[in-house]
Amino acid sequence: MNQPIITYKKDRIGYLEMNRPEKRNALNAEMVEALKSAIAQFEEDDEVKVMVIKAAGKVFCSGADLAYLQSLQINTYEENLEDSRKLKELFYKIYTSPKVIIAQIQGHAIAGGCGLATVCDFSFSVPEAKFGYTEVKIGFIPAIVKVFLIRKIGEGKAKQLLLDGDLITSQEARQLGLINWIADADVLEEKVYNYAQKLILQNSAQSMALTKEMIGRVQEKTLEEGLEYAAAMNAKARGTNDCQKGIAAFLNKETINW
Repeated sequence: MNQPIITYKKDRIGYLEMNRPEKRNALNAEMVEALKSAIAQFEEDDEVKVMVIKAAGKVFCSGADLAYLQSLQINTYEENLEDSRKLKELFYKIYTSPKVIIAQIQGHAIAGGCGLATVCDFSFSVPEAKFGYTEVKIGFIPAIVKVFLIRKIGEGKAKQLLLDGDLITSQEARQLGLINWIADADVLEEKVYNYAQKLILQNSAQSMALTKEMIGRVQEKTLEEGLEYAAAMNAKARGTNDCQKGIAAFLNKETINW
């Protein structure tokens, strides 16, 4: 039996490769747990500064494993709630991770798979990939991803994707703000690697972590609360080692080694 994901490191990038190509990398309990565990390990690894979620086979992720979901239909509400929280925890972990996480989308990202791409900080897709939240077409709902999708692209655009359930092209996904960049399959890996290296070499890890944290937190605050929070984080950042190191290097016209 294949491991649900394969992990490896290269040049300060931690790779998480979904490894259920025969199931179109559908999400089941084992896959979700393996992703959460691997992200947690890379978060604690000082050799890893950026993570990349990718997939084996032709499909990035087809969403929840429907056979697995069907097996849960005999569960009680409480049992289903506990299972649903596992996916919630995965999406929340990606969204709030102090390290930047990039989705490398080599094929279709549908339903929960589209949700997985949505919660990543950046995403690169091949032109042929299709995206969409098809849950309403089978009597299900895109519940957990909705929280993140509305934050990412706004309520109006999110309604279009969530309520009609149609698939869209990578070009349409980029126009909606769902993904960031499109790259041909033969250069996708290289493009993702080069972008990750740019972040690794040019940016402070502490600064990216604090900035990412603020992006997630500031949206839940009122204007006054948000500004006070920003002022506090500004003050906190000034005391970090990276800030002191970066300002000193800039003033001394030295190259910063992040």
